[in-house]
Amino acid sequence: MTKTLKEIIERLEPISILGSENIDIHLITTDSRQVQHGSLFAAVRGTNVDGHLFIDKAIAAGAVAILTEEAPVAPVKDVCYVIVKNTHEAVGLVASAWYDYPSEKVKLVGVTGTNGKTTIATLLHELFTAAGHKCGLLSTVCNKIGRVESPTTHTTPDPLSLQELVWEMVRAECRYVFMEVSSHAADQKRIAGLDFDGAIFTNLTRDHLDYHGTVQNYLNAKKSFFDELPAKAFALTNKDDKNGMVMLQNTRARKAAYARKTDADFKASVEARYADSTDLILDGKPITIRLVGDFNVYNILAIYGAARLLGMERDEALLHLSKLTPVSGRFEVLPSPDGRFTAIVDYAHTPDAITNVLETIAPLVQRGGEIICVLGAGGDRDRGKRPLMAQAACALAGRVILTSDNPRSEDPETIIEEMKAGLTPDQQNRVLCITDRREAIRTACTLAQQNDYVLIAGKGHETYQEIKGVRHHFDDREVVRKYFSTIQ
Repeated sequence: MTKTLKEIIERLEPISILGSENIDIHLITTDSRQVQHGSLFAAVRGTNVDGHLFIDKAIAAGAVAILTEEAPVAPVKDVCYVIVKNTHEAVGLVASAWYDYPSEKVKLVGVTGTNGKTTIATLLHELFTAAGHKCGLLSTVCNKIGRVESPTTHTTPDPLSLQELVWEMVRAECRYVFMEVSSHAADQKRIAGLDFDGAIFTNLTRDHLDYHGTVQNYLNAKKSFFDELPAKAFALTNKDDKNGMVMLQNTRARKAAYARKTDADFKASVEARYADSTDLILDGKPITIRLVGDFNVYNILAIYGAARLLGMERDEALLHLSKLTPVSGRFEVLPSPDGRFTAIVDYAHTPDAITNVLETIAPLVQRGGEIICVLGAGGDRDRGKRPLMAQAACALAGRVILTSDNPRSEDPETIIEEMKAGLTPDQQNRVLCITDRREAIRTACTLAQQNDYVLIAGKGHETYQEIKGVRHHFDDREVVRKYFSTIQ
């Protein structure tokens, strides 16, 4: 692909341009190692590395244009310098231009919040696919173009990868694209250059403070997504969340809300709960959904509200909602073959999410049964939530096994000790500490008695465990199924 620099920067508002814009560009990159002749090198300040330090290297490798926040002291002849205020944001804009503004050719909806992003984005993809539309999905679990899946490494990709993915969806004739928008992505301007038709806010609880520093900064990152929506878009929020209406304060988009406890545009009430389904009155109509838990009622409300705001008729939306099934690794139910107990694998990795899942399981436990919770906390992440996670588990589970999650560069035993430090002596008496996650899961299954539930929290869909910078294959569900094979 080749475009002129002038075409690529047509929507930028640069501070200045040094050199000619009438040059051909064959590649855009933020990695100086990928530069080749005819490249535009974008100097981005990363968390660990500042791309401005590699401008000379990029020019030596053949870059003919530099996107930078710093004017050059000694400009190189025949190189055009585009000086901007923020290269993070500018990369998204030039990437959008490079791929002919792909997000303007689809209906793009972003989902943000602490919990529920993956479920809502994935099930919106499922709902609109069932309604006969070809759709794209950008999620934590996987990316999809229609029904074709590809793996993912980040909740929200970098701007160049993101624009390329949406471009591929356009080429595949997708009409709708649903994506998760992480707080990191909003803060780092990874979504700059995307033309959103809608945004959904789920909830906000403590998470990612290792990056954001404070809950207020975390909230502001998510709010910035709504602040920058165009007037043509919709902004749909959870009115029952204390931060829900904050998201709408400064948005230009059409405002709408969903709720169970307060008046809202889209409301639902629970009529009956079962182990594998929930009866609701949604928008005045009875419906049975194949998901359980109050948190999933909110997810369904968000999905329904978005479908209606995108123009789907009520009865069609309700029909497709009733056929949706849980997302991989989200309250995934695995009954033991001998009927002794039920294992549940869930991605819950915040105190609030753990509470929500345990509160969902509690009414399902029959007489004599109890909940055994297997729980870890990720390394190199917000340490302050570790004792809170253990407290949430002990508050509702009969027994708790603290174990490894993804320890990353940290000592897993140190993480476990920090979790345990938040517990009272009585709670600690109900806790086992087993560093090996596989052994922890096996132990929980072995301890389980008739009518017990074993919650394995934290990793959900993940098929790896990251230890000392190396990803090893690990799947909670495989460990459970292997244990089941010994009792069949």
